[in-house]
Amino acid sequence: MTIHTVPSRDFARDLANAKRMTAQGPVFITNRGKPAFALLKIEDYYRLNSQQEMSLLELMDNLPRADGIKFDAARSDIALQIPELD
Repeated sequence: MTIHTVPSRDFARDLANAKRMTAQGPVFITNRGKPAFALLKIEDYYRLNSQQEMSLLELMDNLPRADGIKFDAARSDIALQIPELD
């Protein structure tokens, strides 16, 4: 994904070019050299918006599977102690 940066003056002059650039990734529109706006394809916006509404469990469910990885955690010996309250 490529991120393009366009000064607001150039954006206003050539909107079609900025729209074409969104095919490669988001376009940041700057005011006085600082990012002020982002132009995205509608599909990217919907994808980002839907991720924000997912629960942690749903996000984890969408992670790539690691079925072939074996993990054996070392067993730790933890002893509980009753504190002395004098």
